[in-house]
Amino acid sequence: MGRTYFVEEAIGQYLSDLSIKLKPYVTGLLIGQCSPQRDYVIRAVRTPPKEEQKEDNICPSKLASIDDEWITTHASQVSRMLPGGLLVLGVFIITTPELSKDSQNALRKLIFSVEKSLTKRRLWKPAEEEVSDRAALQICSATKKVVCRTYDVQDPKSSAKPADWKYQSALSASWLALDCTVNVNIHIPLLATSPNHDLEKNTKNGLNRWSKQIEDSVFLINGQVKDDDTELLEGQKKLRGNTQSSAQFSDVKVLTQLSQGSSHRSTATVQVCSGSINLKGAVKCRAYIHNNKPKVKEAVQALKRDIINTLSDRCEILFEDLIINEGPHKKNFEREYHVLPQRLFVPVAGSSVMLSDYKFGDEAAGEIQERFVEMLDQSVRAEDIQIAEEMSTVCVTGSVSSDDSVNAISTQQKQLTKATLLLKLQQNMGVVIAAAVAVLASIFSFNYFSD
Repeated sequence: MGRTYFVEEAIGQYLSDLSIKLKPYVTGLLIGQCSPQRDYVIRAVRTPPKEEQKEDNICPSKLASIDDEWITTHASQVSRMLPGGLLVLGVFIITTPELSKDSQNALRKLIFSVEKSLTKRRLWKPAEEEVSDRAALQICSATKKVVCRTYDVQDPKSSAKPADWKYQSALSASWLALDCTVNVNIHIPLLATSPNHDLEKNTKNGLNRWSKQIEDSVFLINGQVKDDDTELLEGQKKLRGNTQSSAQFSDVKVLTQLSQGSSHRSTATVQVCSGSINLKGAVKCRAYIHNNKPKVKEAVQALKRDIINTLSDRCEILFEDLIINEGPHKKNFEREYHVLPQRLFVPVAGSSVMLSDYKFGDEAAGEIQERFVEMLDQSVRAEDIQIAEEMSTVCVTGSVSSDDSVNAISTQQKQLTKATLLLKLQQNMGVVIAAAVAVLASIFSFNYFSD
């Protein structure tokens, strides 16, 4: 038996409008949540047009012209704007009858390309029992016929399986939200043997170790430790028959183990280091979970991933910012201060779920609004932007100076420039992928100590 996708009713109208406006075809992403019993789709987002398509009003006429790299880069940027519990769970394509024959092959290719791109960035591994099916939605612009199939992205040879696509009103109007603030204090040594002082690689390795601590942490939900298999709402009143968007919030505390248990044998290793990276501060995290008898395990897993994703994304953004703004010719990392972006949330119409983004110190509300239109095809009122974190700064100090480090930055810049050009959505895209790391009320410092 195939999977069933319960879909926010407003998505039907959104897809119908796209089928009228954009021809001969349009692609996009499906955003929602997977669960063992059923899957939920709460947003559909069309692929942004390229700059030349905007200027010349050109619309490609063949599916062979679909730019996989453009779509996967868009998916990566969208994934940064999703709180815990939400993911890109599929791809859609709307075509004219003439192109419908080749649509499924195009969708299959996109499904695996998008998943491969998103998997590369993750610091967490999916659980064995986790749903690995992704949706491929095909719609005919003339007949409005909807065909939904799934592919198992863990199996490269996976064939299409039929799936049900069912619209439902107020689908996410009363989903559950889990909030927490996590204190971060990570010390990452830079080994003297590390080639080219690869800061990004060293930081990712350090975050990998830290992410395992988060995975092993104890989570207190409203002050209680709950068994994984119990219902999250056990002992609480569930909102029934509520069509107004209203989230039920749970306060979560994260208790990180100070040391390994006695059953684990620990060893000490002495290594020569040329410097260190210090990440210190507090991070605002949030996850959403469906209200169909969710298990504690599902909710905690969603929040863990938001904690890991948000810090990893911000570090990624910082290195992109250094490469783009400082370039390959900067040979010395002297003391510098960067204004950190703040995490913010914006509501989704008719839903209790809020989407996430990062605001920079000199960034006006208008820029944020434009970015949401570009990336998520969503209009946002300035008064609806909710800042979740206070302003803080980044301090960068050090004395790395060598041709090797310059060459390393130069190579990264070439790779990044290609990705940047892919999503040159006015100047706003530069802000999205050229930002400093945001850590709430903290100083995030990079310290390099020479021998």
